[in-house]
Amino acid sequence: MKYPRLLIAGTHSGVGKTTVTLALLAAFRSKERRVQPFKIGPDFIDPGHHHAACGRESLNLDGWMLEAAINRQRFLRAAHDADLSIIEGMMGLFDGSSPISDRGSAVEQAKQLDIPVLLVIDGSGMARSAAAMVHGYATFDPALQVKAVLFNRIKNDGHYQLLKEAVEQDTDVKVVGYLRPDSEITIPDRHLGLQTAIEGKNDDLYKKLGQSVLETVELDLIEQIAQSCSHFTDEDLNKENHALQRRRPSVKIGVAYDPAFCFYYRDNLDLLEAEGAELMRFSPINDTALPDVDLLYFGGGYPEVYAQQLEKNLAMRSAVHEFAVAGGAIYAECGGLMYLGKRLCDFDGTVYDMVGVIPIETSMTGKRMTLGYRELTVTCSGLLGEQGITVRGHEFHYSQMHTLGDLEYVGRIADSQGRDRGGDGIMVGNVMAFYTHLHFSSNPQVPVALIQAALARQSK
Repeated sequence: MKYPRLLIAGTHSGVGKTTVTLALLAAFRSKERRVQPFKIGPDFIDPGHHHAACGRESLNLDGWMLEAAINRQRFLRAAHDADLSIIEGMMGLFDGSSPISDRGSAVEQAKQLDIPVLLVIDGSGMARSAAAMVHGYATFDPALQVKAVLFNRIKNDGHYQLLKEAVEQDTDVKVVGYLRPDSEITIPDRHLGLQTAIEGKNDDLYKKLGQSVLETVELDLIEQIAQSCSHFTDEDLNKENHALQRRRPSVKIGVAYDPAFCFYYRDNLDLLEAEGAELMRFSPINDTALPDVDLLYFGGGYPEVYAQQLEKNLAMRSAVHEFAVAGGAIYAECGGLMYLGKRLCDFDGTVYDMVGVIPIETSMTGKRMTLGYRELTVTCSGLLGEQGITVRGHEFHYSQMHTLGDLEYVGRIADSQGRDRGGDGIMVGNVMAFYTHLHFSSNPQVPVALIQAALARQSK
C-alpha cells in the first residue's frame, strides 16, 4: 500500500507552517478527503488545531523521544484508512535536537518514512532570492525529496507569479500556490504558542482557512505529490497491527480536561486505554466534584491563565486534596504540577491558592522559556515502574518552582546532550508530579505501572 503523505516544512520557525497545514487539512476535508494529520516534535497545541480542522486525532512523530520502529507503527496505524496524510514539521526543516545531525528533526522523519516535502516560505519582500533559498533547501541533503514550495504572506498574484517563475526556472521544485496575509485567519499567540483549539471563539476559522487555499493553491497538484511517495512493503505492513488492541476496562482514570489542562500526548491516553483504563474527563475549572475514579491524570496547559477560576473552585480543589490524602494515585505534568502546589503566582504578580498537596509555589518568570528534550532515569520505584527504567519526554514552560519544604523525587533528568538537569517527579504519598511531559510510547512499562497503581487503590 502507498499511504499517500506529505510533509509541510518551513525554512524556519514563524513562516506559517501551522497556517498552511490547517488550511490544507480543512480544504481536503471540504473535498471529502479523509486526511490524517501528524505533528513532528513535542507539541500539544498544533495537534489540537489539526483535529479541529479535519475531524481526526493528530499524532506526534518524534525521532528523539521515540524509536524509528515506533514512529512507523504509529504512522501506519493512524493512516491506514486515510486518503492522504498531512504531516506538519517542527521549527525549520533541518532543525532538531542536534546542530550537526538529523536527530529529532523533520528531515529525519521525512527520510525514515519516505515523505515528500512541501516547503513553506515567507515570500514577502522576496524576488529571485527565493530561487536561491529553494535551491539550497532542496540540495542540502540529497536523500531528501523537496518536491514543492508554497509561498506565504503574498499580497497579490503579480508578486506570486514573479516568485513562481524564479523558482521553477532555476530549480526542479514545483511551486503550488500561495496564501495572502489575512488577520481573519490568524490564530492569536500567547507565551507557550498559539491559543489552543479548545479556547477558540471563531467557529468559522478553519472553514475560512480552507477557502483561502481553494482560491490560490493547486490542491490537485499537491495530492499528486503526496501520491509520489513509495509504497510500504508487505513486510512493513505485516509487522504493524493497525488496530491498537485494548483490554476490557478494569480501572477508571479521571483526566483533567478544560482550557487550563489540555496538553496530552494522544498516545499516552491510547496506551492507558489499551492497558484497561476507562478515561473519564472532568474540568478543574467548572466541575465541583471528581468522578468516581481510581487515578487522576493532570496534564499540562495554562493554569496561570485560568488561575483565578481554579482558585475560586474551592470544591474541586478540596476534592483533589482529599483524594490525595486518602491515598489516591495522582499523575501530573507541568501545569498539573503547578495546580497541585500550594500557590501559583501569575505574570502580574498576583498569587492564587491551589490544591496544596505538594509543598511548592510556582511563579511565572516572563523571561526565557525552559525548553528541551528530557530523559528521566527512575531512581525510586513507584507509580512509573521499577528503579532503573528510563522514559523520554520534553519540558517547556515559563514558570519556576520555589520549594516550601523537603522534596523527594522519583528520578533524575538529563537533556538531549546527556547533561544532568536535576531531580524531577516530586513524590508525596501516591502523588507524582513532573515538570517534564513524558511520552509513554518511549517506555511501555509506564502505562502498565500506572494501571497497577490504580488497581491497587481498588483492592483497599
